[in-house]
Amino acid sequence: MSVKAAVRHSGNVAIIDMSGRITLGEGSGLLRGTIKDLVAAGQNKILLNLKDVSYIDSAGLGEMVGSYASVTNQGGDIKLLNAQSKVTDLLQITKLFTVFATYTDEDEAVRSFAAAAGA
Repeated sequence: MSVKAAVRHSGNVAIIDMSGRITLGEGSGLLRGTIKDLVAAGQNKILLNLKDVSYIDSAGLGEMVGSYASVTNQGGDIKLLNAQSKVTDLLQITKLFTVFATYTDEDEAVRSFAAAAGA
């Protein structure tokens, strides 16, 4: 299954709907390029929807961490939405769930960006 990324917006939050496998090569490169393009366009509130992501390898995780660092250095944030159980387990094993805020409700996740900005 090939990896895909579709970007849509909800207010000032960019939502990236990922599907497939985020692995070394195509998957991690697509994730990096998509986030890099958004940041270059001034978009620094990013919600990564992982509902249709079946697998993430170490390269994919590395890309997520690298993207997180790039976006937070620009004063923004990356949050995760609808991570599947395999992905959630991986985030817990690697302790990355302490880095990424994760949500199962899209509206709540989008609102959290506004709440963070107001805090």
